Amino acid sequence: MDDYPGVTDSDPTKLQERHYYLLSELQTLVKDLPSSFQQRLSYNTLSDLALALIDGTVYEIVQGLLDIQHLTEKNLYNQRQKLHCEHQALKQDLVRKHKEAIQSCKSHNLALLKSTQQSEVEALEARVREEQKMMDKKIVSEIDQKVTDQQNTLEKAGVPGFYITTNPQELTMQMNLLELILKLQQKDPQAGLL
Repeated sequence: MDDYPGVTDSDPTKLQERHYYLLSELQTLVKDLPSSFQQRLSYNTLSDLALALIDGTVYEIVQGLLDIQHLTEKNLYNQRQKLHCEHQALKQDLVRKHKEAIQSCKSHNLALLKSTQQSEVEALEARVREEQKMMDKKIVSEIDQKVTDQQNTLEKAGVPGFYITTNPQELTMQMNLLELILKLQQKDPQAGLL
């Protein structure tokens, strides 16, 4: 609690004022959410969230998780781009090789050569599709793992509404809670005093 000037464990009035401020701001921010999610965020849930935010630790945790997520996404994007560039190079190399073969081919062998080349193109396209599919599965798996790690971290930090789940409605609720935390962090005059 010493991270915030004037907010200490021994000053219950300041703690209560800070809790009330955070709760009031959360109640205002919730009004921007779809009504179906507003209904699920009870006064008690918002009050518990305000309590979790009092000392600013959750802001730091959320920011750290956001930074890690952005780095992970950038890394996965770069891996996907690298694979795409490798595939483009393979395709260009095959086209060049085919052009050279056609130029040096005798006319009576041209039909056989074109048939062979078409098979090579189809094989390369199948390989490219398979490698892209495997990369995309890897990306989805890594993102899913990152979500689980984030849920686990926030649950251990005592942030209400966070636990490990794959339920789409619960994930959307958790994303809305994170959005509330980030918006409140921007509005909270004491959030920058860490």
